Amino acid sequence: MTYLITGGAGFIGSHLADRLIDDGHRVRVLDDLSTGRRANIAPLEARDAFTFTTGSVLDEELLDREIGACDRVVHLAAAVGVKRILDRPVETIHTNVDGTKNVLRRAADEQKKVLLASTSEVYGKAMQENEDLEALSETDNWTLGATSKRRWAYACTKAMDEFLAQAYHDEHGLPVVCARFFNTSGPRQSGQYGMVIPTFVERALSGQPLEIHGDGTQTRCFTHIDDAVASVVQLLQSPAAEGEVVNIGQPTGISINELAERILEMTGSGAAVRHVPYEEVYGDGFEDMKRRTPDCSKLTELTGYEPQRTVDDILRDVIAEVRAEKDEEAEAAA
Repeated sequence: MTYLITGGAGFIGSHLADRLIDDGHRVRVLDDLSTGRRANIAPLEARDAFTFTTGSVLDEELLDREIGACDRVVHLAAAVGVKRILDRPVETIHTNVDGTKNVLRRAADEQKKVLLASTSEVYGKAMQENEDLEALSETDNWTLGATSKRRWAYACTKAMDEFLAQAYHDEHGLPVVCARFFNTSGPRQSGQYGMVIPTFVERALSGQPLEIHGDGTQTRCFTHIDDAVASVVQLLQSPAAEGEVVNIGQPTGISINELAERILEMTGSGAAVRHVPYEEVYGDGFEDMKRRTPDCSKLTELTGYEPQRTVDDILRDVIAEVRAEKDEEAEAAA
């Protein structure tokens, strides 16, 4: 089978490409390299089962050719990262909504199965507004801030992507699955767009202060990239998942303060920890969530899959990767 992965040179996409090729499939990657990195897919480019095309999902003619050459589509291409979204809102809205529209339109023409990447951001402040919620299920209500708060633009674009995907399923019979990812992390993830784990690890190993935004008591549930990829593969194989929205994550939370302490301990770093008010980083009026915990029972029901790795596994893998990169840089400079 041939898969097209839009945004396939990115963090999740490159790992998924590895897995699918190892499973015996052919993979085509379409990426404009705005946030993806050619280095992520470099090891695959010598393999016959892999094809890379530089381009955008906004290029309808190119997208038509790529979808025409595949059997299934995994649509990951999107503007990502809180800082990028705050700095470039027009690009975020245009890329995320119009790109998804283009993918779904063409896939529906040929009835090719699509897995659409969504995000836990869609839930917004739901757990903050309802403190009785222990975990977020796919049918829970979502609560966003005012439209004047630019942070919520990303959540709205991905929610519109989900609405559009389900509309194509209901009206045109398109076999499509919407996957809501919760804080996926691991090797190859860049801290450039505000991702906390690679940022903290890089700073710890460089002896720079770990900057925590806010008071650090906010908790997050981190998913190892290998677990996320395994979940995607299982959902693509599940006919029962078609037309559904499914959380991908793991439910054990950790505060950002504790995360920083654990990284310092595991790296043996003596770097300082510094708390920075949100307004210094994002400007006035930025809103954050105290917690966001996934209910993954639907994923388990559909696929039988459950997360196998912990946040410590993520940290060990990221620390090993960053250390190896620093060793290579030191050797090159010697």
